[in-house]
Amino acid sequence: MSRSGGLDRAAAILGAFDATHRELTLGALVRRCGLPRSTTHRTAETMIRLGWLDKPGEYYRIGNRLFELSGLAPVRLELREAALPFLQDLYGATKLTVQLGILDGTQVLVVEKITGHRPMPMLSQVGGFIPAHCSGLGRAILAYSAPEVVDEVVEAGMEARTPRTITTVVGLKRELAAIPHRGWAVDREEGNIGISCVAAPIFGPLGEVAAALSITGPTALVRADRAGPAVRLAAAAATRAYCTRR
Repeated sequence: MSRSGGLDRAAAILGAFDATHRELTLGALVRRCGLPRSTTHRTAETMIRLGWLDKPGEYYRIGNRLFELSGLAPVRLELREAALPFLQDLYGATKLTVQLGILDGTQVLVVEKITGHRPMPMLSQVGGFIPAHCSGLGRAILAYSAPEVVDEVVEAGMEARTPRTITTVVGLKRELAAIPHRGWAVDREEGNIGISCVAAPIFGPLGEVAAALSITGPTALVRADRAGPAVRLAAAAATRAYCTRR
């Protein structure tokens, strides 16, 4: 068994887990990773010994060792640590769900999330992905990204998550063009009916867009004209903190 082949199989097994499949039986793991049953079982046993997987009973789940290693990733060690105080301040001021995200390919990876006592199960969890084209986080990043980055998102497909989702190139680019003028992006029930979002970009030391933070909640409670300035100020403060760590 080649080393690269073993890593490929381990990657396939890890890829079988997601936000809705956090624990899997061996049969489910086989179906989702696409490897033969014997290969899946053998590779999974090795991963358990390494701490990459855990299996307290009949179900496999992600191991604690991967959680430990994830804390060393720059996106957590630098970006998250720099932005977290301002996410907490924003939550304290609005009592709405606050999120931090980065662009990963054509989607947004949720790096941090503060929900408090208002659970919003329809939103992605930390480590989950949300579409860039119809999310406040995604648009706040895309508005300051190179044209080819926006083109990649468009070419990947702009699914209509709700009847309100902007799905045309012209519509998306018009929306992105308006963001730098006001300083924040808006998602008006485009990802989930009844839920709106206001987001602003976080920049790196060279002026490049690095991430975005947002507030999300019931549309009746998310007033962009009121929330926008607070979100923009929080993102600006997070930018200053992040740049001093670089």
